[in-house]
Amino acid sequence: MRIETCYFCGGPVYPGHGIMFVRNDAKCFRFCKSKCHRHFKAKHNPRKMKWTKAYRKTAGKELAMDTSFDFEKKRNRPLRYDRTLVQTTLKVMKRVSKIQQRRHERFYERRMRNNQTNETAQGLKEILHFKDRLPLSQLPRKFQLQKLATLHQKKQQRLAREKQMSQKKQEQEQTIVKTSNELQTMQTN
Repeated sequence: MRIETCYFCGGPVYPGHGIMFVRNDAKCFRFCKSKCHRHFKAKHNPRKMKWTKAYRKTAGKELAMDTSFDFEKKRNRPLRYDRTLVQTTLKVMKRVSKIQQRRHERFYERRMRNNQTNETAQGLKEILHFKDRLPLSQLPRKFQLQKLATLHQKKQQRLAREKQMSQKKQEQEQTIVKTSNELQTMQTN
């Protein structure tokens, strides 16, 4: 008994499950579910369906080329039963599955590392765009310091403007007092 792979999606087809289609030239196609069989009959390309393993491999989302895949290849050569051979193959199968799992995890981490840098760059871009509207507590430390510096500059500018306005008001009041004094002196004369 062996676990076959689905011809369309690449998933496992367990014994007694799925659909088997035999073409006129005696080529067997196994499908894990009717969805895969239906798409195969409609002559759809599995590399264009986002839910298939073929798409994931062509899009670079899954490990496509690896030496550990050579162990999974189908071998139709009949072998005489040998207990030690079966034991060693079972040990090797466990070891190969561990190796494959580690390689898949490493591949996923590499793929996500690039994705994470893109997300952080995009997040920083958004923060820069909306940093005036965000409260200080939600900003990263670097931007908190920048925002504090800009707030300090704005405060200094506002104080300078207020000082200028107060000086202008004082000057206007002084000119009004002078003109009123001059008018009073003119009236008394």
